[in-house]
Amino acid sequence: MDQRPNPVQWVAYAYGAGLPSRLRGWVLHDVTTRTWQLRHLVRTTVQLLPIGVLLYLLIPGPVYVRALSVLAGAILGYFYSLAYMYESAEHRVAKAGYPVGHAAAVREKADEGTREAARERYERRWRG
Repeated sequence: MDQRPNPVQWVAYAYGAGLPSRLRGWVLHDVTTRTWQLRHLVRTTVQLLPIGVLLYLLIPGPVYVRALSVLAGAILGYFYSLAYMYESAEHRVAKAGYPVGHAAAVREKADEGTREAARERYERRWRG
């Protein structure tokens, strides 16, 4: 992963646009790295923030009504974002030209060593 998207490309990517084929390795890294779930939440925040600000400015009423309305919408947006996080990751890698399921397979392979080490620690500690 030697190339990264520029800021404009990244914002477009956060909103669902595909990236040029030369960045397909970065897309795979983005949805399979150790922090891929946090990256997903950052993309969700980028998607929700302009809508939340606009609604806050346009909803009539007291400040607390506007703030709670935007908060309720953000909670709902994050709920659905988390519910479809794995599907979203697979869709992004499919757009980049990888087969569906490839991101999950890469994450699974990376987790094998971690799970094995955790199992060994468990065995040493609790099984003597």
